[in-house]
Amino acid sequence: MIYIRRAVVTCLTESLKILKRKLKMADEISREVFDKMVELAALELSPEESDYLHQQLNNQLTSVAELAAIPLDEETLAASHGVPYTALNSPEMREDKHDPFKNPKEILAQAPDTDEDYFIVPDIPHEDLT
Repeated sequence: MIYIRRAVVTCLTESLKILKRKLKMADEISREVFDKMVELAALELSPEESDYLHQQLNNQLTSVAELAAIPLDEETLAASHGVPYTALNSPEMREDKHDPFKNPKEILAQAPDTDEDYFIVPDIPHEDLT
């Protein structure tokens, strides 16, 4: 169990470091950035829901930062754990086989917009959040 916890913490720590470097991530999500994310996700939130979700996201960032602060041995690999997977304790590899849905027109009929046998989805605006 300790090995799994270390692996998870190491993965989260490394992910957080990479994100902070690449995105210059702040320690918390500002109200302005949160409101922009809500807009981009096309969410309709009441003021109470918005306040709650904003707080929860910032709580998650705090939790990740706390996990990142846990000292780990440098030699602990991100994917190390206490269970060796061998042919004796691993399931047999299954054959990959194509198993299409029997009636794809049934699924397409539920879509708001289609073109021949394809779903049409609205464009997502690509904007800088900063």
